[in-house]
Amino acid sequence: MSKIMNPQVEVPKGIELNDKDIGNLILSNLKNMTKNYAVALTEASNDLLYKALKKQFDAISKLQREAFEITFRNGWYVLEEADGAKVGEKYNHLQQCFQDLDAEPEEN
Repeated sequence: MSKIMNPQVEVPKGIELNDKDIGNLILSNLKNMTKNYAVALTEASNDLLYKALKKQFDAISKLQREAFEITFRNGWYVLEEADGAKVGEKYNHLQQCFQDLDAEPEEN
């Protein structure tokens, strides 16, 4: 598999936190916050609460994306290119699942 990445910005080594550590910590925390807000949105009990949570979710999602862009741009976040055959296989499986959802129920 080929890797999709930028040249890595070197940071000091050692026990003290460096820019890479801080960037990855921020990204990790924002990812978790995004997931938690998504769950909260699905469980919002009324429209006013939903709208307030959605506003916060959008802001956190934007920050998470910005943190990803910074870590990726500095070469601290590496992606792997997906195998085309596996992507096709997964796509076909999901297409079949969607077709099954649209199928008429079988009578017993």
